[in-house]
Parts: sequence; structure tokens; C-alpha cells
Amino acid sequence: MKFIHQREHLEEDDIVVIQCSQTCNIRLMNDANFRSFKNGGRHTYHGGAFDRFPAKIVVPSSGFWNITLDTVTRRAISVTRKPNLTYSIKVIRRSASR
Repeated sequence: MKFIHQREHLEEDDIVVIQCSQTCNIRLMNDANFRSFKNGGRHTYHGGAFDRFPAKIVVPSSGFWNITLDTVTRRAISVTRKPNLTYSIKVIRRSASR
């Protein structure tokens, strides 16, 4: 499965804000879970399937985080091309006051 990926160093309580042109799965994962996700293994994440935007996910702890987006569809997804959608990923840094 192909997906859109962005890796960021985030602080606890930062907010990841995603805009997307269609329903998509959004996952916020640490590095270990991202490796497992890429290899098709079991993984845990924050997020899920979103059809209303902007989608907002609060970062649970400080560190490097992987943000992935993939389309939600019943049709087979090409394994050679990334999903065809328009998106933006922004981070609201709420930890600056600390």
C-alpha cells in the first residue's frame, strides 16, 4: 500500500491539523510503530478514518512522530502510485510557552 508520509519532531500537546480533498486514514505513529506499519505488521497509532476536515490530532508525548495519509476506498489501490488527493499537514505548536 502506498501512502503519504511526513516525519516531524513534535512536543506533547502540539496539534497536527490535516486538510484533505477526500476521506482518508490518518495515522500518527512513533518510529517503531511506523516501521511495523510499513512492513505490514501490527501497529498502534492515534487518528483513524476521517471524512470531515480539518482533522485534528493532539500529540500525546514529545519526540519524533510519523504522520501518514492513505485513501479509504473499496477499490483496489495501486501499489506503485501514491494516493491521488490534495492535502496539507500543519502543526500548531502549543508548547512554546514552556
